Amino acid sequence: MTTPLKLAVVGAGVIGRHHARVAVQHPDLEVVALVDAIPAAATGAADELEAMGVARPITTATIEEAIAGTDIDLVAICSPSGMHVQLAEAALAAGKHVVIEKPLDTTMPRARQIAALAADARSRGLVTSVISQHRFDPASVAVAGAAHDGGFGTVTSGVASVAWYRSQGYYDSGDWRGTWELDGGGAVMNQGVHTVDLLVWALGRPEEISAQTGLLAHDRIEVEDTAVATVRFRNGALGVIHCTTAAYPGLSARYAVYGTHGSAIVDDDRLAYFHIAPDTATLESASTTANATAVAGAVDQKSDVVPPEHVVGGPTEPDHFAAGHARQYTDIVAAVREGREPGVTVDAALVSLATVRGLYVSATLGKPVRIDDVIEGVYDDVVPVVGTAIPTEGATR
Repeated sequence: MTTPLKLAVVGAGVIGRHHARVAVQHPDLEVVALVDAIPAAATGAADELEAMGVARPITTATIEEAIAGTDIDLVAICSPSGMHVQLAEAALAAGKHVVIEKPLDTTMPRARQIAALAADARSRGLVTSVISQHRFDPASVAVAGAAHDGGFGTVTSGVASVAWYRSQGYYDSGDWRGTWELDGGGAVMNQGVHTVDLLVWALGRPEEISAQTGLLAHDRIEVEDTAVATVRFRNGALGVIHCTTAAYPGLSARYAVYGTHGSAIVDDDRLAYFHIAPDTATLESASTTANATAVAGAVDQKSDVVPPEHVVGGPTEPDHFAAGHARQYTDIVAAVREGREPGVTVDAALVSLATVRGLYVSATLGKPVRIDDVIEGVYDDVVPVVGTAIPTEGATR
């Protein structure tokens, strides 16, 4: 029997406790340490795990104390985003594998630091991954697989739309909410980031983004409650991003991928539509007229692609929120044991973060922005604003 990996969770807030609960139920993980600068938070989390019938993990105020106090294989960093760099550096320097809760960071300079640390760690056989649990949802796995292996033919376009609702009270409930410094952005960074990541995963490397943002339905916040953008991808595909927290009463998060041989839609993590042309003869015989919007007889294949609990209208997956993290942890454990890259690398997370940052930069400067320039730091000095502003001197090239 393979020995479980020993996990330390850094940050005993809501998401840290979620990681810990997922881990104690995972057959290949054992939670051995909980770290939080607030001792009562770590102690409370340890009490919760002990009540679940597992051995009580040690509690410490710093990651260094945890590493010194017990044997650790893997460190889950669930702290505020601005602390990710120093925590990742400490864990990797001690020879520990690392998983970072999303987002990678809220700033590109710190995200690049983490990417450099991960690259160095990779040369020493260490795995560094970033949580993007929806990439492991069966519906999204099926769609990305068809997009990548040619099942959809030439992928021509895609749409990511998050139409949610947040009241004014939501933003008023914390001084950090709705601020660039502490929240990192609005409807895109906080509510839409997962769906944007899934679109990027399916369509490939984004090259350029052009965006507009607005604050249309809320007061006393700095960030956007509505954003739209168009994206050009390296393979030529075109994408649309739409995110809002002003869509009463709150609808779904969905994305669609369209190609010359097939298309698919994922709605709230479930497969809403999936079709691939069964053979070349079908494609050659397919026709539409000016009065028809679709090929006649194209059957929705979604129920043949994923289990019923991952199909829109099917039964609910038990504890769906935990299941996504558990699936990603299974991948991370396998990456550690097999000495391979994880399913979600720091580089992949960096590209998705740069897409969101590029959206904000484009909306601020009122012009298209190259994603490579965002990654390379060309726009690091741009302070985002909602709407279009005059370019800052020296901020563009």
